[in-house]
Amino acid sequence: MKLFIGNKNYSTWSMRAWLSLRGSGVPFEEEMARLDGEGWKDKLIRISPTGNVPALVDDDVYIAESLAIVEYVADKYPEKALWPEDRKLRGRARAAACEMHASFQTLRSKAPMNLRASYPGRVDRSSVEADVARIEQIWQEALDLSGGPFLFGQFSAADAFYAPVAARFETYAIEVSDTARQYMETLFVLPAFVEWKLAALEEPWIVPSDEIDVVQGLVAE
Repeated sequence: MKLFIGNKNYSTWSMRAWLSLRGSGVPFEEEMARLDGEGWKDKLIRISPTGNVPALVDDDVYIAESLAIVEYVADKYPEKALWPEDRKLRGRARAAACEMHASFQTLRSKAPMNLRASYPGRVDRSSVEADVARIEQIWQEALDLSGGPFLFGQFSAADAFYAPVAARFETYAIEVSDTARQYMETLFVLPAFVEWKLAALEEPWIVPSDEIDVVQGLVAE
């Protein structure tokens, strides 16, 4: 089983699928499809007909969508517990992941993930207030329900889906509640998160469209 991913410094959806699998102990190979360089899009389409990563190949099965990848792997490896064992917590975890999948466009567009960077103050919290407040609410309700330390008790795919958000909050020093900060620190010491970030820090490539100066229109792409 092979998971194709994008640049670890920037590719949030790759990070979600990869962390879901690695954090749960699922065996897989990985291969990077860089999101930059000459002809990168054509190369990516040869790997993934959708032109997007992550993409999972398992023998004759091909899946190019992060949440579908998680569900496929959860079915294949039920013993790895990508979702909580408890039915009610499992339903809530899936709902939280689906909301992350479909929402928070303002935060995503204004605060691109950049694990190599530290840009305190570059993103005004007031400009992303609604998204931050809803994410804090999701985290608080989940932690109250489960008792932590992860959203639904033990690590699950729901945590993987919110890890890039936590990274964004850290990069731009976006103020969050004490509960949110404590949860972020739990994510940041997760071995799978540490492994991903260390690899991201070693990457030499820059994707201009994901750099904050370009996003904010201060420099041309």
